[in-house]
Amino acid sequence: MFVREVLSSAAIVLAIGLLLFGVAGVWPPMVAVESGSMEPHMERGDLIFITEPGRFAPDAGDDSGVVTYAEGQEADYRSLGSYGSVVVYDNPNSAGPPIIHRAMFRVEAGENWYEKANPDYMSADNCEELEFCPAPYDAYITKGDNNPTYDQTSTISAPVREQWVTGVARVRIPYLGWIRLAFASTAPDPTALLQTAAPQTTPVNLPVSESGALAGDSVPTPPATAMEIQAVPAV
Repeated sequence: MFVREVLSSAAIVLAIGLLLFGVAGVWPPMVAVESGSMEPHMERGDLIFITEPGRFAPDAGDDSGVVTYAEGQEADYRSLGSYGSVVVYDNPNSAGPPIIHRAMFRVEAGENWYEKANPDYMSADNCEELEFCPAPYDAYITKGDNNPTYDQTSTISAPVREQWVTGVARVRIPYLGWIRLAFASTAPDPTALLQTAAPQTTPVNLPVSESGALAGDSVPTPPATAMEIQAVPAV
């Protein structure tokens, strides 16, 4: 009887996992959030259901399935509290878990994107003062909703290539992510835990929030944080 119950439970879990994978097209289909860089639209401990970018893609945007904030404003497309898509991206050149932030706008290789960026989210006066301007390749400029600057003007990430985007956030389930985070906190390997990005120490490329101070300001700004995620294997 005990073996039968165990096998029955395992079969149910497997069936639910396969169903979620079939809908999402990515594995794992759910991630747990541990930082506050996307507040108030995503909170620490939330469970986020994600899909591969092309699934359930709206008419706004292009064939990538990602709608930027700028495109969302034009088409009146909103997702998780604001315009555009919230994407999960994994920069292969950076250590640490994937990051879940909003795609703000697209840049093309060689483009002076300073002109199209919001000056409130930068601490530079021109393209030359930005590390990744002109754009080194076609990519997305991203930002945490609760951060004062773009990821690309802080230490969080280089411009996000399309192939780095592993998923698009679709549904937020409050609190359920704490279960995964509780297991992660007891894991012996500290690299399995979510970390926040280190604070900036210079007035240029200031950290990430909705009110970024410009270079030369005497008022200190809060440290940039990246909303990194813990993968949730199934249900």
